[in-house]
Amino acid sequence: MLLNRQPWILFAAAVLLASCSAKPASPPSSAQVPSSAPSGTSSKTQPAASGADATLPAGAAVKPSDSAQPETPKTNPPQAAEAETPKEVRKLYAMNPKTYDILPIDPAETDKKAVLLTFDDGPKDLEMNQGLLDTLNKHKAKAIFFMNGYRIKQKPELVKLVASRGMAIGNHSWDHDDLSKMSKDKIDKQIGDVQAIVKELTGKAPEFFRPPFGSGNADVRSKVKEENMLYMTWSNGSKDWEMTVKNNHPEQVVSNVLEQLRPGSNILMHELPWTVQALDELLTKLEEKGYRFIDPASIEIKP
Repeated sequence: MLLNRQPWILFAAAVLLASCSAKPASPPSSAQVPSSAPSGTSSKTQPAASGADATLPAGAAVKPSDSAQPETPKTNPPQAAEAETPKEVRKLYAMNPKTYDILPIDPAETDKKAVLLTFDDGPKDLEMNQGLLDTLNKHKAKAIFFMNGYRIKQKPELVKLVASRGMAIGNHSWDHDDLSKMSKDKIDKQIGDVQAIVKELTGKAPEFFRPPFGSGNADVRSKVKEENMLYMTWSNGSKDWEMTVKNNHPEQVVSNVLEQLRPGSNILMHELPWTVQALDELLTKLEEKGYRFIDPASIEIKP
């Protein structure tokens, strides 16, 4: 019996010996690692890349493309505001050279009931200028500010302020002296120097001239014509310059103007505290009487 089983025992022993000497099975390859790796570990499988990123080696960090980056708004440096180009104003009025009234060129087309507002002897003071400008703006009115050169030199910023508010800068000579008593050379300098400094400050030379005290002569008129300005005095004086108790009150300034009022009045006022106080009431009363305010830019310049 034992002899008959011997071959089977030897066969079984040989199989057992072969199984013990075999290599263990290899672990799963990296391609078989689940993509849902535990927290704190990184999966080695990467999303499909596009463009240049498609050539990255396996396991390298993928750099987002430029299109994937959030766009940063571009901020341009602040630009200086461009100066507003003055609009061409149609010429509707002309000056009567004998009375200095400002009247319609075509009465059938333009309302005769209008007045010209003017202020002499500036620029003096920011508060006064600002007060006049604010009141004029309230009533949508324009005016001529006749300025002296020596004051312009002292307060150039006020010249720019007045011009920036749409007002006309007029030439009132350099020193506010009586031009009729000067030589031609001095007259030329008194007028020419104001033209130059105003143009330097505002980009535009004055188009209107008023001699101090209303006093001129042939040499003055000749120089004014040479500078392409309109020579004028006034036809309605507020008398605000008369340093008297009577005329140093806003109510009297208003009364003086209204007493002389007529269509085309060329109203003379000054940069004075009581005039600043009177202006709102004066313009209100003029409007109530049906008057409008002439834009200096609409006056025809005939030197």
